[in-house]
Amino acid sequence: MKKIINKPEEYTDDMLRGIYAAHKGEVRYVNDDLRCYCTCEKVPGKVAIVTGGGTGHLPLFLGYVGKGLLDGCGVGSVFQSPSPEQIYQISRAVENGAGVLYLYGNYTGDIMTFDMAAEMCDMDDIPVKSIVGADDVCSGRPEVRRGVAGIFYMYKAAGAKAAEMGSLEEVYAAAEKAKINTRTVGFALTPCIIPEVGKPNFTLGENEMAMGMGIHGEPGVWNGPLKTSAELAEESLGTILKDMPLDQGDEVSVLINGLGATSLEEQYILCGDVMHILEQKGIRVYRTYVGEYATSMEMAGASISLCRVDDEMKKYLDYPVNTPFVKCF
Repeated sequence: MKKIINKPEEYTDDMLRGIYAAHKGEVRYVNDDLRCYCTCEKVPGKVAIVTGGGTGHLPLFLGYVGKGLLDGCGVGSVFQSPSPEQIYQISRAVENGAGVLYLYGNYTGDIMTFDMAAEMCDMDDIPVKSIVGADDVCSGRPEVRRGVAGIFYMYKAAGAKAAEMGSLEEVYAAAEKAKINTRTVGFALTPCIIPEVGKPNFTLGENEMAMGMGIHGEPGVWNGPLKTSAELAEESLGTILKDMPLDQGDEVSVLINGLGATSLEEQYILCGDVMHILEQKGIRVYRTYVGEYATSMEMAGASISLCRVDDEMKKYLDYPVNTPFVKCF
């Protein structure tokens, strides 16, 4: 294992110390707990949005805390959930008098954490609504699907509506609209190494890849020979469009997401192939995002997300944002 670290067991806290040192005045921690990560900005009367999840996915989850997006994030150890107490303390710190929306990925540990935190908030008369991202088509039926890079669109929609001073119900509805209209397919080329484990979390042959693998190394739909970018784009879009049919003239936003060790050049090759297929099908593209939005440590691979847009969704996507990791797109 070759990583720029001190002690493997201090990986998450050392990372957080570095973020707080680099971005003073933008983000802070509360309850004397580095993992209770919050924005420094408070807007009275605005719905607060809180997320959370394991370390290892930057900029997911904490990278979306900031102006126009989220208000707080519970930070777990690598690929592990934060605690209910952490989410509760964050909620108390960021609540502005209009309630709190919990918006996070569809993972069992996170669901338990946020449900317990919501019960604690209820005892303090803090209104809470919860919604989970579940965009990963390859991970099963809609109700059990994992939340991966497509949660970006939920953050964007909910964050914009909250910044416009929408009610808790309206912010929830904006997130739900993004959820209903977003699908993702991902694929891995190499494993990653969790610092405290010190070895790869799965194995792939030299010329082997995994279609549909999750961001924690969860099994996908097939392992097999490496495919070309064009072939990956065709299979991934075929899976997405079978699950979310689009008609000629429909409009989408495209997100090409690198998993941590995929060069930007490769991501743009994939993007070109995706755009070509969509153009052939008569599907228009409103906005395109290329880069790292939900990684898996140093895993090589990528994911493709489509979000079907209308005038309302376009407004949410156009809303300016500013976080230490994400600037005004």
